[in-house]
Amino acid sequence: MEKNIIKRNNVNVVGNGDKVLVFAHGFGCEQGMWRYILPAFTHDYQVVLFDYVGSGNSDVSAYDPEKYNQLEGYAQDVIDVIESLALSDVTFVGHSVSSMIGLLAANARPDLITDLIMIGPSPCYLNTTDYQGGFDEADITDMLEMMEMNFEGWASYMAPMAMEASPDEEKVRDLESTFVSNEPGIARQFAEVTFFSDYRHILPESDVKTLILQCAQDSIVPVEVGYYLKDHLKNSELFVMETKGHYPHISQPEKTIEAIRAYIA
Repeated sequence: MEKNIIKRNNVNVVGNGDKVLVFAHGFGCEQGMWRYILPAFTHDYQVVLFDYVGSGNSDVSAYDPEKYNQLEGYAQDVIDVIESLALSDVTFVGHSVSSMIGLLAANARPDLITDLIMIGPSPCYLNTTDYQGGFDEADITDMLEMMEMNFEGWASYMAPMAMEASPDEEKVRDLESTFVSNEPGIARQFAEVTFFSDYRHILPESDVKTLILQCAQDSIVPVEVGYYLKDHLKNSELFVMETKGHYPHISQPEKTIEAIRAYIA
């Protein structure tokens, strides 16, 4: 193992089994957000957890604004992590923006990633004339300005909206505190890179087997996006969960475990 990569991305390996699952957190989060579903997999699978640079307990000094000004920079780190552990044929479980990061990594290195499980994925968050991504450009600009002016205020607004739950709920407060724990400047750049990205053009390039897990009611990613992905990823299947919110692995862990297990079994 290359220690600099392990330290850079705070890589942790848990569980037993021949099959490897790599869990990748979404924007504003860190690997601890998987704790509600993790115990269901560690008995039968080897599970790799990590933090993107600038998140969780990663090495913030390794952050390069130029490298991470596009999702390809994060995808390269995913490849680095898998290679540093001398793994191949892994199943990559990505939440939100990590779904596209995983797709970029799988397209570049299909020998390393053979299956993708996407939770709340989106190839493009912007509304256009022929595509509904969920946000107008002004919405994203306002969010970025709010992050600059009042980072804690942004977190207290975003957490209940994304979870579609009361701000007083324990899991919502936990998500808010996770948002706040990020370095504001890095989080703002990651948000800009995430919400202004458009990776619809890479979808036809993918041959990797993919499960799309979409919540029926999601304030971040409309359910139509799940169907769009199903139509444009030729080796994919879509499962719409009868849940609400953008974080089913937190809000509805049992249903999320059931859907993942049914796919990888």
